[in-house]
Amino acid sequence: MSANVLQTTTPFDFIGGPDKEKLVAEFKGKPLNALRTPALVVDRAVFKKNCELMHENAKQWGDVFRAHVKSHKTAEGTRMQLVSSVDKTDAIVVSTLMEAYGVVRAGLVADGTVKDILYGLPVGLNKVQDLSSLWDEIAPFDAVIRLLVDHPEQVKFLEAFEQTRAQPRQWSVFIKVDCGSKRAGLQANTPVFQELLQAVFSSPAVSVHGFYTHGSSSYASTSVSEASSYLTIELEAVNTAAGVALEFLKSHPELTGPSKPFVIAAGSTPSAHVATAEARAQIKAHLYGILEIHAGNYPLLDLQQVNTSLVDHRRVAQRVLTTVVSYYPGRGKDGTDEALCDAGAIAMSKDSGRKPGFGEVLGKPWSLGRISQEHGVLTQTGAAEREEDKVKVGDIVEIVGQHACLILAAYPWYYVVDSDTDSQGEVVEDVWVPWKGW
Repeated sequence: MSANVLQTTTPFDFIGGPDKEKLVAEFKGKPLNALRTPALVVDRAVFKKNCELMHENAKQWGDVFRAHVKSHKTAEGTRMQLVSSVDKTDAIVVSTLMEAYGVVRAGLVADGTVKDILYGLPVGLNKVQDLSSLWDEIAPFDAVIRLLVDHPEQVKFLEAFEQTRAQPRQWSVFIKVDCGSKRAGLQANTPVFQELLQAVFSSPAVSVHGFYTHGSSSYASTSVSEASSYLTIELEAVNTAAGVALEFLKSHPELTGPSKPFVIAAGSTPSAHVATAEARAQIKAHLYGILEIHAGNYPLLDLQQVNTSLVDHRRVAQRVLTTVVSYYPGRGKDGTDEALCDAGAIAMSKDSGRKPGFGEVLGKPWSLGRISQEHGVLTQTGAAEREEDKVKVGDIVEIVGQHACLILAAYPWYYVVDSDTDSQGEVVEDVWVPWKGW
């Protein structure tokens, strides 16, 4: 069954989910140990500080900073990502149309907070109508929708769609570049890349904004030098692609190139953490356009990011509360104890990392060693001789999982605390409701 470029139904009128006001009325002021578990907790003070630190890095490094909002999918988090005491930006990238519509319906475009929305997946045929409708909605506020393309067929169906309109438009696109992770995008030395250049520069339906890559491989970093090398790889990939495009245009004078310099867009949370003014100065003279850096996980962070050694546990803004529901003396490795908790794969995700297990118990020598769908097994990582190191049935423990983006996706709302207030992060201050769906 083939996708249809003209869609007649849309899920976006169902954005909203749980009622935030009712949730705040119910939970504000409650201590964390009064919450039903598993529960997702976000420390607003740490989230805010992480956004300020990223703005500081981005201000040194790039001409533009683009914040990815997929990790939390909330209006409150998006505002903090875009406007801090250090700097501000109005450019975002989203992974789903629900995120894009959530941003718009939350008033973030109308009030000028967001002016540039990049849909961060190579555009699908059956998404074009929804994206076009969204563009219509934000155009009065001088805001723009940008797309990713990495195949000539995507250009063809954008052209087919625009031919149905009384007044055809030009879509602003990034060409997605593969920097070695082999997820999405093309490498510049391939024949299909040349085909794509021919398609985009001869098309009336698209205008090339720049070249974009996401450095997912950088999550394997364990030091500043490794993260810096990944950033170099990302930049070389997109900058090479831009250079190939400029050479292509020189050899095809009949085609129209961009009226502005290409945007060279690279980044990920680890590589953005090591972006410095010194590094930028070294590459600036060799860029075929202006530099944009993007990142998304950084406001929350997680065990994967801690394991890069670029951040420590104090900067992790999220954790999962789970209740110990049973205990098994001597059942574990070398006769150690194990315990059962009510947070499993759905609450924590099955993502792994450099350290074994699916999460670390904060303040105790225990980890989430094994998981099933709705429950997990806590295993000892060290001696639990002190009373504060033990867990017992009925305890609520806090776990930092491997990958925040997938963990948060499981929860219908997040309990927000603030470690900078008198409650020191032990009482619910707010509730954030994320945008769900695709």
